[in-house]
Amino acid sequence: MTNPQPLGGNEMPRFAGSGTFMRLPGISDLAHLDVAVVGVPFDLGTSNRPGARYGPRDIRAESVLLRPYNMATRAAPFDSLRIDDTGDVATNAFNLADSVDRIEMHYDFLLAHDVKPVTMGGDHTIALPILRAIAKKHGPVGMVHIDAHTDINDSMFGEKVAHGTPFRRAVEENLLDGDRVVQIGMRGTGYAADDFDWSREQGFRVVQIEECWHKSLVPLMEEVREKVAGGPVYISFDIDGLDPAFAPGTGTPEVAGLTVPQALEIIRGCHGLDIVGCDLVEVAPIYDTSGATALTAANLLYEMLCVLPGVEYRS
Repeated sequence: MTNPQPLGGNEMPRFAGSGTFMRLPGISDLAHLDVAVVGVPFDLGTSNRPGARYGPRDIRAESVLLRPYNMATRAAPFDSLRIDDTGDVATNAFNLADSVDRIEMHYDFLLAHDVKPVTMGGDHTIALPILRAIAKKHGPVGMVHIDAHTDINDSMFGEKVAHGTPFRRAVEENLLDGDRVVQIGMRGTGYAADDFDWSREQGFRVVQIEECWHKSLVPLMEEVREKVAGGPVYISFDIDGLDPAFAPGTGTPEVAGLTVPQALEIIRGCHGLDIVGCDLVEVAPIYDTSGATALTAANLLYEMLCVLPGVEYRS
């Protein structure tokens, strides 16, 4: 069976053709796939600026600029794995709790077909139902989490499920193996001086942004791989982990963040890990009319495809 392939710019102009991620066919049976690219249009968990519900649509739109082969790493994801865009989760625009249940059920269905989910969010709330589904299949997982925020609040305005709480809930529900979790890019002001300490108490390695300034993150990723290796790993990338100079289209921007080259070093540094799923969340295109945030997000998702287990590297 031929692997699904992105539609090339020499076959159809890039301003035309399918609206799927990288203009993949979007018609594959899950039984025939290794990887499902999924959209989760949802932003009922946001605390500041809404709009991440439009993230998947704009990421797909900007992904028309991508080509199938990684010229830096020589990765050939579409030759190596059967990858297709399987569409969006039908979230409930009026009910957060129902949406969370719908997301979990959708990922239960995907994982029952033994596919790896690569997700376009949506706000970071969606990581909780996705991890609930993944833990049913794999048990507690390690995680590489890139973000400006730790997202380990106990509650937000009294709510236990929101975009600032998913990893507190994930620890409480035994979805994460705390000794195999790394959080990278944490910064900004806090509500208390010890805001990041709860993560460390769970065994997480918290890499505050000051550790990343003015340097390559290749050495850091050697430490990260050692920390999270030994079991299944989930990658969760909040676009606000990047400096708003590179990704202004997000709900809770924080200054002095990661650069795009550093983001590539982080993702490429995950090569060799047992990655069982990943997400790119919090793209809110309405705050970036240039489309640059969604374009960056599309590239980062492509880089995640390139480090999945089974991807071959061309010599």
